[in-house]
Amino acid sequence: MSYPRRRSWPTSRSAGPAANFDLFGASSATSESAMPALAPVNVASIPGASPENATPVASLTETAKAVIEGALPPMWVRGEVSDFKRHRNGHWYFCLRDASAQVRCVVWSRNQRGIPASPDDGMEVVAFGQLTVYPARGEMHLTVTSLDARGDGLWRKALEETRVRLDRDGLLAAARKRALPPSPRCVGMVTSPDGAALRDVIAVVRRRAPHVTIVVSGAAVQGATAPREICDAIARLVRWGGADVIIVGRGGGAREDLWAFNDEGVARAIAACPVPVISAVGHEIDVTIADLVADHRAPTPSAAAEAAVPVRDELLASIDAERAALVAMMQDRIGDARQMLADCAGDLRRAASLDTERRRARVATVAGTLHALSPLATLARGYAVARDRASGATLSNVADFAADRDFTLTLRDGDVVARPVAG
Repeated sequence: MSYPRRRSWPTSRSAGPAANFDLFGASSATSESAMPALAPVNVASIPGASPENATPVASLTETAKAVIEGALPPMWVRGEVSDFKRHRNGHWYFCLRDASAQVRCVVWSRNQRGIPASPDDGMEVVAFGQLTVYPARGEMHLTVTSLDARGDGLWRKALEETRVRLDRDGLLAAARKRALPPSPRCVGMVTSPDGAALRDVIAVVRRRAPHVTIVVSGAAVQGATAPREICDAIARLVRWGGADVIIVGRGGGAREDLWAFNDEGVARAIAACPVPVISAVGHEIDVTIADLVADHRAPTPSAAAEAAVPVRDELLASIDAERAALVAMMQDRIGDARQMLADCAGDLRRAASLDTERRRARVATVAGTLHALSPLATLARGYAVARDRASGATLSNVADFAADRDFTLTLRDGDVVARPVAG
């Protein structure tokens, strides 16, 4: 780092050469013999060297700004956040401090895109920025363009804030997740056309189910434009309407490389997709917001392809097994129906026989009653019935028997012709 060359001048119009001081406040008397003689300086021409040539405040702060920015390049500064404030215009203001000093900091809204979340008071962070002076107020501050917490504090906070918002809207509920189609004809893929993830998916699908078509909707999978491109790629596949299932993902990478899949806009695009979505981001240990929202989470792109399409031979074997199970089920149903019919026939025969016996018993009872009430039964007990022989009318009174009136006596075993005897 280079500093401006020291120059000396009298501290007032009456001061002599022996009273000269350099710009940094050290006396130059001891170094005059070691320095070459300088040409006389016109004090009146130096801004701020005399009351008559006083420097305007604006010039002073602008000069301080130029000196500080020229002397100190952009750098990383470590400290603890305090007095964080979010201005209504979107800018962030806070202080970075340690045990003995502090510096004011500002993060303009245009520089916040690459910062995962706003810091909290008390959080240890490292900030990258340019130390400068705000001329209008004469205040020194650090203009921050990049910010990160010690460890993963800011990333974890941003992830949690996004998760809470999505959970509040019901997008993380297990009930809304859809089942994957058992035998898709077309798989949509949202990823980089040049990435290893696409090659892995193609290899797995070709090995497992060569008849399945793969349609790629290309998008950047890292960087500032990645979230918007991923959303647009999903929207293209939805408008096309030919995909039975969509895989959204990429291969492994650093946390920053995978951050596009933690974007809230990407998560909502996945949740709004009418086609079941498989999220396959990074390696098995990486979990993103996209994984939480998708209908199915695969640890790797290859695993996503395996989840999306079954092995063709296994599918045919499954169809054969289903066919055999269906035939066996139909045979069981037919056997059950036959047995049921046989049981019903037996029950019907038994019921008919029982009903016949009941009717026979009833007829026998009625017959017995009728026999008991029958005149023949009365005759069998020794009674007889007198009938007029000519008319057959029953003679039931003594007055009906005239002396010359023949009548017939009906007995148990036959009829007897009789005539009354005069008495």
